[in-house]
Amino acid sequence: GSSRGHHSVSTSVQGSSAVSRVKWALINKKVDVLVILPADGKALTQVGLKAMRAGIPVINLDRIFNTPQAYRCWIGGDNYGMGFNAGHYIGEKLKDTADARVVELAGIDNLELTKQRTQGFDDALKNYPNIKKVARQAADFTVESGQAKMSQLLQAQSKIDAVWNHDDDQGVGALRAIEQAGRDEFLMVGGAGALSAFQAIKQDNGVLKATVLYPPTMAASAIDLARALGQSKGVGGLAEYEIPTSITLYSAVVDKDNIDQYMSTGFR
Repeated sequence: GSSRGHHSVSTSVQGSSAVSRVKWALINKKVDVLVILPADGKALTQVGLKAMRAGIPVINLDRIFNTPQAYRCWIGGDNYGMGFNAGHYIGEKLKDTADARVVELAGIDNLELTKQRTQGFDDALKNYPNIKKVARQAADFTVESGQAKMSQLLQAQSKIDAVWNHDDDQGVGALRAIEQAGRDEFLMVGGAGALSAFQAIKQDNGVLKATVLYPPTMAASAIDLARALGQSKGVGGLAEYEIPTSITLYSAVVDKDNIDQYMSTGFR
């Protein structure tokens, strides 16, 4: 809440009971602002619409609702930017390597965000004609699947120069598979910003050299936006009196040169 007595409610909701829970929050708590991180933005669009129509502005975190009418402000990550920045980082590392071979360990293939990450990666690699993406496997954002799929990639590819893994959680499994296979001839770039990945990058004694952020700080920023909205303030540093309607966060590359700056933000 704020000095003016406003309250915000932050909730991660999914399923049909979400509507009744949000109604309860609106009616009983008389909140001024809602921060909602839906498991599936499309499925929970009605929740956002109900709140907005009741005069409660919504900060929609990450999984976007179907219509802008369902939120006052969306804040989330840049999936295309993740892929592009990963590809650019790998490209710069391998630009002097003839016939460089890259493999991609993607997330869940039927998700739009996975397609965006792959598109960004492919677009970045177009700037490096000496690099070829020779294989791609989709894992399921789990440690087990990361290990299984990475193992398949390693068996199929006798020589690899770089790996881009979309997600640091499945990356835990991927790194296990790499260690079991005794392979270390390549560099690996992760994705998201897990503390375990940050620690491995800092230790710098394995293949994981960098990760591209899907900023773990976005939930904290959503709460800051809710507070600003409740107090009728804009965003510090911007000239406008109101917060923006959408904020796409930058996907920074974290490697050993800047790891200390980011270490405190890593998620467990």
